Amino acid sequence: MKKVLVTGATGSIGEAIVKYFANNGYFVYIHYNSNEAKAKEILQSITSGEIIKFNATSKEEIKASLEGIEVDVLVNNLGIIKDGLFFFMDDNDWESVLNTNLNSLYYVTKALLPSMMSNKNGSIVNISSISGLVGNVGQVNYSTTKGGIFSFTKALCLEVGRYNIRVNSVAPGIIESEMTKDLDKSMKNQIPCKRFGTPDEVAEVVFFLGDKGTYINGEIINVSGGMVR
Repeated sequence: MKKVLVTGATGSIGEAIVKYFANNGYFVYIHYNSNEAKAKEILQSITSGEIIKFNATSKEEIKASLEGIEVDVLVNNLGIIKDGLFFFMDDNDWESVLNTNLNSLYYVTKALLPSMMSNKNGSIVNISSISGLVGNVGQVNYSTTKGGIFSFTKALCLEVGRYNIRVNSVAPGIIESEMTKDLDKSMKNQIPCKRFGTPDEVAEVVFFLGDKGTYINGEIINVSGGMVR
């Protein structure tokens, strides 16, 4: 049975990704940091999986929790927002967003990549955002990390492609989730599809990249309903 690790699995998009892979025959490692109840709830909704806990900002916890684990697909989905205009941004808001969104990407990937290289097989899908493509007012910290994920993706694919490992990124637009529930609904008018996306629509693309798109490598797939073109 193929295995996948989904970080940040208790969020709306993470949960959808977990269920999509599980429904397609994968054993799913469900990562959580603090919401153990939600992680257990997700675990009970799938046929085969396991929950894994670690603090995204602790490289020691990441290394210890992932020791001995091998996966066919890694979905780096961890991400937080702490918005504010740059001039007023608190240093902690800058550092925590970088640590969670970017540094955890490095440490999680670093922990699982050696086994992929040894097996000469694997796929990594990094969840970014259209904010990394076009920026967003009040999100200098968030946009910086999401843009960094694109560069990480493109550079790493050059290094590990010879081991039959693919590295791609997904850039969701406005997706119905806890993070976007308070957004002005009139923003739909800026989207050619005239609606927000759903977590399942993101999960479908993530699964395709992770499992099916065997000649897609180093790409950024924009899932924004045409909002960013």
